Amino acid sequence: MRTVQTLRGEIDTAALGTTLMHEHVFVLTPDLLQNYPSGWDEQLGVEDAVERLRRLKALGVDSIVDPTVVGLGRYIPRLLRVAEQLDLNIVAATGLYTYDTLPHQFDFVGPGTVGGGDDPMIEMFVRDITVGIAGTGVKAAFLKCAIDRPGLVPGVERTMRAVARAHRLTGAPITVHTDAHSQSGLVVQEVLSSEGVDLERVVIGHSGDSTDLDYLKRLADAGSLLGMDRFGLDLLLPFEERVATVAALCAAGYAERLVLAHDASCYIDWFPLGAPAEMAPNWHYEHISRDVLPALRERGVSDEQITTMMVANPRRYFEHTEAY
Repeated sequence: MRTVQTLRGEIDTAALGTTLMHEHVFVLTPDLLQNYPSGWDEQLGVEDAVERLRRLKALGVDSIVDPTVVGLGRYIPRLLRVAEQLDLNIVAATGLYTYDTLPHQFDFVGPGTVGGGDDPMIEMFVRDITVGIAGTGVKAAFLKCAIDRPGLVPGVERTMRAVARAHRLTGAPITVHTDAHSQSGLVVQEVLSSEGVDLERVVIGHSGDSTDLDYLKRLADAGSLLGMDRFGLDLLLPFEERVATVAALCAAGYAERLVLAHDASCYIDWFPLGAPAEMAPNWHYEHISRDVLPALRERGVSDEQITTMMVANPRRYFEHTEAY
């Protein structure tokens, strides 16, 4: 039996069921939250998250994979308050989210610094996977890092290589936030391959922001899963183009390389309160179930292919977990 760690403990990978592979619950800035808490009510935030996720479960979704890590406000005790009230699996991550610089605590320790030595991020990530996160007992099931329009700047490369090395030590799979417009998924594959990473264990996140089939097929042909994971963010790419791209890839035989999600959250403090719903009214957990899947079926995507993208591929991602 293959298993995966969730907030409610270890489960059989078959129990993941229908899975959204890139959803946040809370995206918060801890320093600001602690010092300027105006607009945030902890109890109401938890209650709202529980209600949103209960509605998602009622639509037939069994699991969400939450890539909220350091840099996005990961706080497991808050997530546990949500998870204990749900019949839905939440899978937690470890890693670090930055587009450029690292937290200052890494300025003088680790590779390329005055202090030198091994990168402390590696041990941190490994501990989250093997022991648990911050004394909660919750173990991370996958690793997360990011690259965006600034490109492979030193802080991004150092984080990516630390993630790769933690992956090799634990077998935990990797998800990478990428900028599809600069085709940074190719950079990710080059760096991770140089660290000996099996690209079949990697999700190239936000690939669905691109309609460039040549670019997407190139990523998939190298072995990676493509995160078609920003449905609802129509400001970045309209609904019709996102759906058409997935349908075209399925028609070309790439369903086994695709995973679906929204990159949505219950609360994100990057925007004024209420702004996400106003600027992107479809950017919520229910959009795929209610709107995207019917649209894909209308364009010839079969139920078997949908099951592949939402059940089989997530399960396979979490089953390749041997260290190597």
